[in-house]
Parts: sequence; C-alpha cells; structure tokens
Amino acid sequence: MSAGRDCYEKKILVTGGAGYIGSHLCLALLQDNFNVVVLDNFDNSSPESLRRVELLSNKTLDIVKADVRDAAALDQVFQQHEIAAVLHLAGLKAVGESVLKPAAYYDCNVYGSLVLAQAMQRARCQTIIFSSTATVYGNPDCVPLTEEAPLRTTNSYAATKLAVEEMLVGFGRSDPNWRCLSLRYFNPVGAHPSGRIGEDPNGIPNNLFPFIAQVAVGRRKTLNVFGSDYETQDGTGVRDYIHVVDLAEAHLLALKYLLSEVDENKIPRAVNLGTGIGYSVLDCLEAWRKATGKNIPYQFVDRRPGDVPSYFADASLAADILGWTARQGLAEMCADHWRWQQENPLGYNAN
Repeated sequence: MSAGRDCYEKKILVTGGAGYIGSHLCLALLQDNFNVVVLDNFDNSSPESLRRVELLSNKTLDIVKADVRDAAALDQVFQQHEIAAVLHLAGLKAVGESVLKPAAYYDCNVYGSLVLAQAMQRARCQTIIFSSTATVYGNPDCVPLTEEAPLRTTNSYAATKLAVEEMLVGFGRSDPNWRCLSLRYFNPVGAHPSGRIGEDPNGIPNNLFPFIAQVAVGRRKTLNVFGSDYETQDGTGVRDYIHVVDLAEAHLLALKYLLSEVDENKIPRAVNLGTGIGYSVLDCLEAWRKATGKNIPYQFVDRRPGDVPSYFADASLAADILGWTARQGLAEMCADHWRWQQENPLGYNAN
C-alpha cells in the first residue's frame, strides 16, 4: 500500500508524539521518509525520547511544545507547515485515574480532540487517525472482539475515547472531505529493539509491563496484581498484548491507506489492533521470568474500578484492509521491554 508522492512532500502532524507509542510512531514515519511535526506538552513524556528518535533515524523532527487544547498554537502549526494528515495520540490514558478524575479526562481527551478537529477544519486538513482503545467494548459478552461488538464503556477513559470516535463520525457525515479512522488498541507493550526508546511513565505505572520492569530492575519491590477472582483460567485479568513496534507499523499502514485513493465511503469507522491472543497476568509474569531469569515478587490486591475480566481482539479487519498482522509474540515483548529497562533503569530521567 502506498501514499501519493505529494504526501511525502507535505508533513504529518503527530500529537502526543513524545509519548510511548508516539515516539515509536515518529521513528517509523521518519524511517519511511515522511516529514514529521510533533506537538506535545511533555506533561507525561520527555523531550529526550524525541532526541533519541532523531538519532536512531538520522533525521530531524519539527517539535512544537504546546497543548492540544491550545487553538492558537494549533492554528500556528497549520499555518507554518503544510500538513497532509494528523495522527492524534495526545490524551490522558489511565483507567483507574479516569474513574477518580472524569472532568480532567473529558477536558483533555474530548475537548482537546474537538479543538484539534476545528483547527484541522480551518486549515482544510481533514485526514485523521485517532488513537482509540479496546476498552470501548466494556465488559464483553464473548471474545475475541470484532469491531461490531457492542460499545458499552465502564470507565471515563473509555467513554472519552468513544465520544471522540462519535465526534469524528459526525464530522465525516457533515463533509465528505473528512477521512477519519479510529484505531482501537488492545494493550501496547515492549520497546524498540535498540533499547533506546520505550515506556517511561511519570510516577507509579498504571500498566502491567512497566510496573513489572521496574520491579525487575529494582525500582519497586513488589507488583500489585489487581484481582485474583476473575472468571479466567487463573483468576487474574486476561489481556491482548501487542508489541509497540507492531502497533507503530499498523499506524503507518493506516496512514498510507487514508492517503491512498480509497473511496471514503469504504473507510470503516474503527479497526482493532491486537494479536488475537489473551494472556493472564500470571502468564505475563512467567514470560518475564523466562526473559529476565528473575522471579517477579507480587501480591494480590483488590480489583481496580472499571477493569474487566478478559478481552482480546479479532484483528481480521486490520489484515483485510491494511494488510497488517502482529508479528511479535509475548517472548519478544518481554525481551525488548526488559532490554529498554536494563539500559535505562531510571527511564529518560537519567539523561
């Protein structure tokens, strides 16, 4: 799948490009010869990630420090750069926090996306890929999950992602020039195989793999396993983990798909990105033991509000329309994440 030549001459705007997924995506874009503008407020990311992306690619990024809710800053970006498409990753993303702070999530995720879409409309840049989530499916009746599964969110994080999906559908109905695609991530993990970029959350990690990694490297003593009484094979939550490099590749293919001459009426609302395999927390701990040679100390604690027992993807639509399937398994995810953590025990803060 290829994009038109003029799309390579223009630029791709990546909001939240300094983050975990965003940095890997920026690297993939640069390596595929796209010109990239990054907009990030660096609230939960580091400029160091982008410096390393430039070193790995031997190319430069245009970096704008700004909030996605800042309409004036967005207008300036679109005035200064000829943007072919937007990859919108900026936002808050912790399920548990969203239950406690819903207003912050609606403000950043929904209002921020609206401000961005309005700026795009003013600039007549109407191609957008949105970073959505599989948590829009809520507590599913059955797995694997297709894109046709019922949408019923159980927390404010998922609700804000679903709201933005709906908003983009509305923009598309109002004007056929809009080309919108939401990518529903399952659980991104791992790191670039170089060990130079990876997940470095501020404060206590909200996700399983960075917490395990910090325990393995000695930054934390024990992993808290949230819930031991789910109706799963071992009582712990089951998730579909996807290597972040595979996820970045899916974005690249999705971008080329939207920039191709595909009929806008054939573009689906959303596409699942997962491996189609569900692993429990205890499965992951065993995989980490094999990757690191270390037993990870853990303790069971109460379930987190808003969490669901099990979900994993049916990713056949991504294969059909994007030509994408996940290539890397749990062993590679653990090995790459561990390499990143070993080489960067304090994350980007040590630099």
